[in-house]
Amino acid sequence: MRGLFIAFEGIEGAGKSTQVALLAERLRAHGHEPLLVREPGGTELGEEARRLLLHADDVGPAAELFLFLVARADLVARVIRPALEAGRIVVADRYELSTRAYQAAGRGLPEQKVKAAIALATGGLTPDLYVVLDVPFETGRARQVSAGKSPDRMERSGEDFHRRVADAFRAADGANIAHLRAEQAPAAVGDDVWALVMQRFGKRFAK
Repeated sequence: MRGLFIAFEGIEGAGKSTQVALLAERLRAHGHEPLLVREPGGTELGEEARRLLLHADDVGPAAELFLFLVARADLVARVIRPALEAGRIVVADRYELSTRAYQAAGRGLPEQKVKAAIALATGGLTPDLYVVLDVPFETGRARQVSAGKSPDRMERSGEDFHRRVADAFRAADGANIAHLRAEQAPAAVGDDVWALVMQRFGKRFAK
């Protein structure tokens, strides 16, 4: 049986990394050992692309897009697709929707050309489920400030940019896309995530 691919999406401060970890705990409790991946990263090439994307002084919109896609192409080919073919559950911290939100909506690159580039990089691989964690821009920004996180290059892109990104995430729709309000406590959001996963794929997680 092919594995299961779940990706978490949302703005900075939405709680994606926390929910990836909480879902992994639930899956382990049901006898699964999920593979957790983050974007960009997960391979030697991907981590180098991540370093450039987050810390290089000057990266133009097109170069930014292709750095993300270099990392994703390597991650899909070397890590995600082999894991799915082996029947594993893959849980990703960001995937395709982030590119459409940040590089198309945020940077203003042509949406259809961005989608075509994504398809080439991934070989058409899409998650079985996107969990979009919806929080207002102000909430995400306040969480980052409260955590004392030093902003990286992407996070320093300006309020107008991040509002366009937030609007794109809110507007994302499709049969494999589900939106969850993520303003409540992480444990409560985690319960909603698990309920969603059970609703979609419950037979896979029976003890």
